[in-house]
Amino acid sequence: MTVLWKGIQVTLALFLITGLLFASGVFGVLLYAKLTGQTWFRDPTVAYAEQEAAKTAASAAAPPAAKPVERPKSVLLEAPHIRQLPELPSGCEVTSLAMLLQYYGVNKSKMDLVPEMKKDPTPIRYNKNGSIAFWGNPNTGFVGEVTGAAKGFGIYHTALFELLKAYVPTAQDLTKEPFSKLEDQLIQGVPSVVWTTINYKVPDNWVVWDTPIGPIETTFMEHAVLLVGFDEQYVYVNDPLAGQSNKKIDKEAFIATWDAMGRQAISYTKAQ
Repeated sequence: MTVLWKGIQVTLALFLITGLLFASGVFGVLLYAKLTGQTWFRDPTVAYAEQEAAKTAASAAAPPAAKPVERPKSVLLEAPHIRQLPELPSGCEVTSLAMLLQYYGVNKSKMDLVPEMKKDPTPIRYNKNGSIAFWGNPNTGFVGEVTGAAKGFGIYHTALFELLKAYVPTAQDLTKEPFSKLEDQLIQGVPSVVWTTINYKVPDNWVVWDTPIGPIETTFMEHAVLLVGFDEQYVYVNDPLAGQSNKKIDKEAFIATWDAMGRQAISYTKAQ
């Protein structure tokens, strides 16, 4: 019993000493805070107010977010219009190129460009049924006679691009790009020579002949124009055969013919 009582006394003494030490520590902190004006705890309302003030200061210091630039829904450029007739009944491509070059600032006529245009001189050969067996390739150069003195066909982007590049250092071959890229060109103030069909309809009269670099499938409805504008429903072209500037064509129909002709297009970028 005596031993138990001694143990209780020791335990009570330890609790008493611990309590006195804790109380003295708290008293010391409070006294230090009183003398220095500092505190070891934060008032929640003060902390919240300081956080809100910091947010407000950060917002005031940050620059306002830039508003997204809205893409124009329509563009129409005023580009030169040149007729291919009567001199060049098969020269829609080189005539459209002359329009593009004149818009750029190069004073070259369609007739100036004809002798400079690449040509594929491969003579035409026919099958017994009158269809074409062997002829030139429009990717190599102009096929046939552009003046109408003999049967003529045309020239594709690969060969015509070389002539554009000779006069415009920033020339671009945009073939196979999405049509939105051609619209972006117009937004930047630059027209494009694009390949389509004479009646702006997808052709159903395709022909195939062999060439020095392999067979080609094409159509005699092949045509090229200068794309000068667009809106949500139409595109606008300078048509060298129709003799019409800003000719309005249903956009969906035009894209279908452009796609059928291999999505060919050549243009340039503005110098920086």
